[in-house]
Parts: sequence; C-alpha cells; structure tokens
Amino acid sequence: MKDLLERHWHHLPAEEVLEILDTDRDRGLDLFEIRHRRERMGPNRLTPRKGKSPLLKFLLQFNNPLVLILLASSALTALLKDPVDAGVIFGVVLVNAVIGYVQEARAEESIAALAKVMTAEAEVVRGGKTLRIPAEELVPGDIVLLQAGMRVPADLRLLATRDMQVAEAALTGESVPVEKDAAAACPPESVLAERTTMAYASTLVTSGTGRGAVAATGDDTEIGRISQLISSAAELQTPLTRKLERFSRILLVVILALAAATFALGVVRGQSVVETLMAAIALAVGAIPEGLPAAVTVTLAIGVSRMARRRAIIRNLPAVETLGSTTVICSDKTGTLTQNQMTVKEIRTLGGSCVVEGTGYSPEGGIGGGWEADAAVRETLLAGLLCNDSRLERGGDSWAVFGDPTEGALLAAAAKAGLSLDPEAHPRRLDSLPFDSQHQYMATLHETGAVYVKGATERLLERCARVLAPDGSTRGCGTDHFREESERMAAAGLRVLAFARMDLPGRQTIRPEDIGGLTLLGLQGMIDPPRPEAVAAVAACKRAGIAVKMITGDHALTAAAIGAQIGLCAADCGEVLTGAQLAKLSDTELIDRSGKTNVFARVAPEQKLRLVEALQSRGNVVAMTGDGVNDAPALKQSNIGVAMGITGTDVAKEAADMILTDDNFASIEAAVEEGRGVFDNLTKFIAWTLPTNLGEGLILLAAILLGVTLPILPIQILWINMITTAVLGLTLALEPKERDIMQRPPRNPDAPILDGVLVGRILLVSILMLAGAFGLFEYELARGASLAEARTVAVNVIIFVETLYLFNARSRTRSVFQLGLHTNPWALGGALLMAAIQIGFTYLPFMQRLFGSAEIPFALWLDVIGVSLAAYLVVEAEKWLRRKFARASSNPSPDL
Repeated sequence: MKDLLERHWHHLPAEEVLEILDTDRDRGLDLFEIRHRRERMGPNRLTPRKGKSPLLKFLLQFNNPLVLILLASSALTALLKDPVDAGVIFGVVLVNAVIGYVQEARAEESIAALAKVMTAEAEVVRGGKTLRIPAEELVPGDIVLLQAGMRVPADLRLLATRDMQVAEAALTGESVPVEKDAAAACPPESVLAERTTMAYASTLVTSGTGRGAVAATGDDTEIGRISQLISSAAELQTPLTRKLERFSRILLVVILALAAATFALGVVRGQSVVETLMAAIALAVGAIPEGLPAAVTVTLAIGVSRMARRRAIIRNLPAVETLGSTTVICSDKTGTLTQNQMTVKEIRTLGGSCVVEGTGYSPEGGIGGGWEADAAVRETLLAGLLCNDSRLERGGDSWAVFGDPTEGALLAAAAKAGLSLDPEAHPRRLDSLPFDSQHQYMATLHETGAVYVKGATERLLERCARVLAPDGSTRGCGTDHFREESERMAAAGLRVLAFARMDLPGRQTIRPEDIGGLTLLGLQGMIDPPRPEAVAAVAACKRAGIAVKMITGDHALTAAAIGAQIGLCAADCGEVLTGAQLAKLSDTELIDRSGKTNVFARVAPEQKLRLVEALQSRGNVVAMTGDGVNDAPALKQSNIGVAMGITGTDVAKEAADMILTDDNFASIEAAVEEGRGVFDNLTKFIAWTLPTNLGEGLILLAAILLGVTLPILPIQILWINMITTAVLGLTLALEPKERDIMQRPPRNPDAPILDGVLVGRILLVSILMLAGAFGLFEYELARGASLAEARTVAVNVIIFVETLYLFNARSRTRSVFQLGLHTNPWALGGALLMAAIQIGFTYLPFMQRLFGSAEIPFALWLDVIGVSLAAYLVVEAEKWLRRKFARASSNPSPDL
C-alpha cells in the first residue's frame, strides 16, 4: 500500500484509481478494511515540526534587557565586593528564570490543548452510509464528499465534480481558485497547479461539490512534503505584551540613566566609588519589574482556559484583550440567537392552510385541515422530502437530524403525512444543484424526470409560471397571493420556504439555467424559537454598553418577529434594513443607518463585509459571527471574527479569532465577560507590582541623596521582587470577576493600560512605602538596632505593605470586605504563605547568611505591622473618598 501511495494519480482514469485502491465509489470501504489500513498507514496527520528545545526556551528567559542588567550587576558585585552576594543575585535571577520557564511552558501547553479541541472533520461514505468523522481517521481508499466551505482533508483523486473550484494558494501560490474536473485528461507530466483531477490536503473548496477517493494521507500528502508550511507552536504575543516590551525598553534607558546619575552624584560628593557603584546597582535592581512579562502571559493563558470552559475557543491571543473593548456584536440568527430546532408549523397551498402538529424532529404528530384532499399538500411535502440532503435518525427516545436543521424539519413534516423516509421508496436521484447564496434555491433531478426545487420565496416565485391546484391540475400562477401569504407567515415569526417542480424527461444532469417555468406547489412555514439564554445574553450586552445587531438571510418580517422576541426591535419592519435596501445606500448613508438599525434581513454574506466596515467607521470595535465560505472576508475584517464550531465551515474557522463550540450567542456574551475579567486582572496585577519597584527605587534614591547607608541591599531587593510576584502577584490572575463587570461601558482600546486613578494610586503607595521603610529604618537605627536588624525591618515593611496592598488591589473601587475575603482564597492563602516565608527570612540562619537579615524582637514586628496597616487604611480611605465623590456627581443636589 505504501508503494502505491508514492505514484502520481492525476493522469489515471477514475475507475483504474478505484481498482488500485480497492474501493467502491458508492459504498466506500468496510469496517475491517478501514481498521487494517489505519494500522498499516497510521493516522491522517502531519508529523509536527519540532519547536524550540526546552534548553533554548530556558535560555531565552535571560534574553531580556532588564535581566541582563541583573546579570551585569551580579558580575560587578563579584568583582568589587562579595562573591557570596553576587552568587545570591545570580541565584535569584536563576530562580526567576525557572519560574518564568515553567509558567510559559504551562501557558503554551494550555493553548495547544485548546487547539486540539477543534478537530477537523470529513464527510465520508463507509459501508454505503454517509458519516462525519475526524479527518485524522481517514485512510487511503476512503470516499470523501466535498462541498463549498470544506477544507480538503487528504489528497484526493476526484471521481465526480459539479462546478467545483478549489483555492490552492497554500500549495501553488495561485490566488485564483482552480476549477476541478474529475473527467479531465491530465498528462503525467502536469505540474501541481494543472492537476484538475486532484484535490489536495489543506486546500479549500470555494464553490460546488465533489466526490473523491483518498490517495494519500498524513506526511505522504503534497502538503506533508512541504515542511515550511507546517505550523509552528503558537507564540504568546499580544498587543499588550508588545506594549510591555516597549515599556521595558524605555524603562531600561531610564534605569541606566538614573543609575549613572546616582553614581556620578556619589563620586562628585566624595563618597566611596565601590559603595556608590553598589548603590547604583541596587537602584537598578530595585526598579526592574522582572516578574511582569511572565505574570502577564500566565494571566492571558488562564483567561483563555476560562473562556474554553464557557464554550469559546480562542485561536488568537489578542482576541482576549479585544473582547473587553467590544462595542458591537453582529450575530447570525439561526442557531446562534435561536435554538436551531426547526419545526414546520404551517403548509400553505392554493387550496388553503394546514396546521402541522408536534415539535422538534420527531415524526410524531399530525397535519390538520383535511390535507388528504389537497394534492398540492402532498406534493409540497414530497418536494421537501426529496429535495433534501439530510436524514433523521432515532437515538433512544429522541430523534436527531444529521445535516441541516431546516431539512430535518421538512423530513419530519413529510413523515407526519405518512411519507416514507427510506430513499429506496422514492425515485432515485440522478443529479442535484446544491443551495448557494447566489441562487438561494436547491434542485434535485430524479429518474422519473421530475425536478423538485426548494428555496427563498421571492427567488422561486419569480421563476414560477403555474401553480398546482388541490385537484392536481395546474393554473396560471398568481404569485401575488403567495407573496402575501408568505409575508403573513413571516410576520408570525415563521421561516418560509417555497416548493416547486418541473419535468426534464430523459435528462441525466441539471444546470442552473434549466430552472425556469416552474409549477409552484406550496409554502412551508417553520419556526426556530429564540434561545432563552440568548435573550438574557442580549439584555446583558445592552447593560454593558454593547450593541447587538442580528443579521439573517430570512424574510424581513420573520427577522422583525424574532428580533422583537429577543429584544432588538419592534415587531414590525420599521426597524429592519434588508439586503436590497442596503445595496442602494451609499457608504455615508450606510455608516449612518448601521448605527440606528439592529436587525438586518435578506443580507447576502458578501454584504456583511460592507456592514462591518460601516460600523468600524463609526469607531466601533466589532465582533462578527459567521459560518459560511462567503463570511470569511467579514470575519477577517472584524476586530473579532467568531466562527461556529458545529455548523461553521473550515474556511470560516480559519478566518476567525474565536470559535464557539455550541454555536450559542450566550457564549459570545460569556467570552466578552471573561475578556473584560482578564484585562481587569492584568490591570490589577500591574497596578499592584509597580509600587514595589518604584518604592524601592525611591528608598534607595533618598538614601543616596541624603548620603546615608542603604536601607536595603541589592540581594534583598531581588528577594522582595521574586518572592512577592511568585507568592502574591499570581493570585490576582485568579481573581473572580467583579459583579458590575458587565455594567460598565466598553474599554477604549487606545486608552493606556493604567488610567489617572491607578497611576495616582501607584504613586501614593510608593510614597507610603518610602515613608514607612525609610522612616522605620532610620528610627530603628536611632533606637540602637544593628544595621542588619534595621534592614530586616525595612524589607519586612516593604513586603507587608505589598501584602496588604494586594487586598486593596483586588478592586479599584470596593474594599476587600465588600468583595469578601473568601471570594479569592488564593489571595488569602498567598498572604499567609508570604508571612510564613518572611518569618523564615528573618529567623533561619541560612537565610540570614544569604540575604543579610537578622532576628528582630517582637516589638519591631509591631512597628512593621502598624506601618503596613496604616498604608492599607490610607489606600482604602482614598477609595472611599472616590466612591463618595462619584455618588455625589451622579446624584447632584437639587439646589445646585
């Protein structure tokens, strides 16, 4: 088998290919043969390219200008003063690198695990049955069915095609889709781009349908031979992390300049060169937030995992940040805002209306109105049954549809009338025209010469010349009557399809130009009720300042009825913009109307792109849902493209930033909520960690300017920065979302990470840290404490101020008692662990030798706790004053 797969297949006749692969074009392979071939050939997947080795990933932790400053500081300390101190500085840098490596490795594993959730699927014929299976399970000889929107899952020798075009840019670089023809004669020497009888793995079907036999899988495919096209591991880079990198580079220049100025000032004042250099090194070390990049990466990864648990898979990390800024969500109706459980409720023919009983896909129920006496009702139901690519199957006590939900509803309605769902009981299908957005109908040709057509009412009515009467005769077509009935049904919230037939005796194939002069059979109206959770999600979005736009291909009246139930518009068409109206608007007019309209009906997929551009022109951050091939440009153009995981095509998923595993609008709202929570937690962490670095820098700068002994040593600063980030800081990544998070307006994406309030708070805490640590250091020296004891007190002041400030930082407006201590047990546990570690720092002999700490009496602990508690209370008082002024400004006195 392996030798066979190395041959070229494109020039061989289809029947010879089937013979070589030992397969059948109609039945495919059987179970045992599939198992044997999989054992011999292995899974249909590419061998992943090796990423960076663990050693290289670890060494890259040191590839940071700020870390290089620390290493240089370690080397200078070893040369000028104490090798032990230098070793400790290097050891702390090493530990920080290990922590960063472990955190980033876990984050990458998390992202990779989520990527595996969305496995590609293939539609195959096995044992005479059509199945959907993971593409990884394909074996040579499998018969694969293709249609527009699918990604080709393996190298296929095409057996049949209809108007099939494939985008092969990934393989050939050809930007224009290539037309495929299974019956073409391709010379053996044909180059890849000219092999029209082949469809290659990873290419995309842009139009038409096809059937092919798997000729090669996995590494044996053409794409498998092009190693540079194999995707590498995801890079954990986002706009935020890039902003932080730029911040680090600016900070590097500032730190070096400040350290140089400090050293020059000390030398000018006649201080010891070595001591002054050590002070400059301490200042540089203190100002470096070395734990910030790793903490940001971990916070993003945690956010991605939280979103996955709420059925939103993030494909691109920047989407996590952008979600918090979303101002408009453009959503499909069917299956996203509605339940995607279609049920036919009414059948309308020339003879009148029939009510269909029952719900869901169960064929149980009946049809009222004496339908048996109306031949058009039976023909309308038969058209829905035969012009259909789906099937119903019973699983236990329930029925499920395999295929399109609308077609499932038509099958259930036909079964309620006693029509058999067994294909063998009806004339065999010879050919078909699949539904597409251009024609908006589907047609099937059967061996009797009958052609059944179903599609959008407006499109079919204009192609009809006659109408079927209840007695089976035909009459001149009165389309106005059916158009009025269609609008009446649509106004009741029903999705309406028209059904027609014609005869083409003796024909084996059918073309779009054949569809005309039809006999109208009747209408079927079906309902797809709104999801209850979608109604609540739309209301939540409105409270959060996010506009929701419903975009559907349904009739304007149907869209208005569903929109009213969801809370998007009134129940009439006054607030609905149709695709035809949209096409007549200039760009300027559309920009204006897009902001005022929430429901768009009869919109073609290509019009979505123009709508996204109009909304973005108004300054909106737009999330757009889509599932079809033609949705891809709009998904790419939007700020966040959202593809459907169940009904979405591979093309749509490739273009999207986020995939919904349940196709539910409520999952979009949940993802927006999680996105806001992630950015909240990032902001909280940054606002919490920067006062430590700034405070340490101010303490050292004050000591240098005053010409006094340094209150803290470089190795003590490194200890503070490393241990607090690891034990305290990462607990903020696990902070629950605040209860008002979906009651705030969307965040401006151009706004700085820290606003004026948080910058002011950072300065306040830094000054409190300076006053507390420097003041207590000098105070304890004045009371007769040793230098080591006074420095131990200063270190503990910084750490305990930072520990209590962690609880300040959990909310920018509320106190920890309003939030509840129990709501983030990680923060409480981190604080207790930090206290235990600092007791060890103070009293364990080996810690004293490493970090220059010393035992301190209980009375000094009271001083440390007192200063730390005072700093906590000052920050809480500042938050209380801001809350008070905010309430006063929102409720001004009537006398003012």
